[in-house]
Amino acid sequence: MSFSQVAQIVVIVLAIFGVYGFVATAEDGETRRACTALCALKPDYAGRNRTAPDFELPSMDGGNVRLSSYRGKTVILHFWTKTCRPCLEELPHIASLAKALEPHRNAVELITVTTDESAEDARATLASVIGSDKDFTVLIDPDGDKVVNGKYGTKLFPETWFIDEKGVIRARFDGPRDWEGALPLDLAASLSTPIPCKVAYASGHPTGPFAGLCGDVAPGS
Repeated sequence: MSFSQVAQIVVIVLAIFGVYGFVATAEDGETRRACTALCALKPDYAGRNRTAPDFELPSMDGGNVRLSSYRGKTVILHFWTKTCRPCLEELPHIASLAKALEPHRNAVELITVTTDESAEDARATLASVIGSDKDFTVLIDPDGDKVVNGKYGTKLFPETWFIDEKGVIRARFDGPRDWEGALPLDLAASLSTPIPCKVAYASGHPTGPFAGLCGDVAPGS
């Protein structure tokens, strides 16, 4: 083999390594971007191995709504009840989140489920707390026996789940949160990125082989 042939092979090998390094760096950057909102919001659970239980419930505005009918969209599923003071304090933030999501309704849907006894009950609560009952979808699950407790195991309110377009539970937040600002929108958008966040959360703490990534993209996580 001549010197020029060896040189050509070396150049090709170096080019291959250069391309691989560029792709790896790009993927690392995309992964970090996808994890920023998740790590900053610190969910109680995050993963990719649980499908959200399907259900159908009556809407406050009439008719029935089935969760699986939203496949192809990210769903933010929020559980609340009028007897829960933190729920009532959080409802204005939920209403603000709904308004912020309006331009993104083709990709993200906010659905709330209340365990109040009736649609009239829920409507009166919303009118009292936020002055409107038109800001977001409200489904009725009296006492929570059918869905909230029965399928999702929720006993303490409020609780908020982020479900991706394939119906997979990607994050769960226990208790009230401040849903103002860009982070909730960024989290919803990140669930459909080609390079997803691989950080898992359990009991409010990052876990698994990618847990350290949260310390890089959201210090203090």
